[in-house]
Amino acid sequence: QVQLVESGGGLVQPGGSLRLSCAASGHSSNTYAMAWFRQDSEKEREFVAGITKSSDITWYATSVKGRFTLSRDIAKNTLDLQMNSLKPEDTAVYYCAAKSTQLDVIFTTPTYDYWGQGTQVTVSS
Repeated sequence: QVQLVESGGGLVQPGGSLRLSCAASGHSSNTYAMAWFRQDSEKEREFVAGITKSSDITWYATSVKGRFTLSRDIAKNTLDLQMNSLKPEDTAVYYCAAKSTQLDVIFTTPTYDYWGQGTQVTVSS
């Protein structure tokens, strides 16, 4: 059974930074594509950033490109999201997701097999 546990959310002022971490267990890193999604209570869950199962390719939503950075540690089986220059519109619950796949691609729709419980990020002065 694959389990994903997020940590690192919190309250930060506009322009500040946070680092989210997703600890995965129950699977081998190189067989799963992974991603971060976020959801505001009034909106649908949206793609933030993703990485292929080989970790060769990352992809970011236009709204976060240049501000957010993914990093994956295969040995530790973790996926981190460094978030800089945060804006109030980044406020949401952030979810880590994993998808078993034979393809070395990034999935930008919420069709993942496993999800974490979510961590709240609030950007406010």
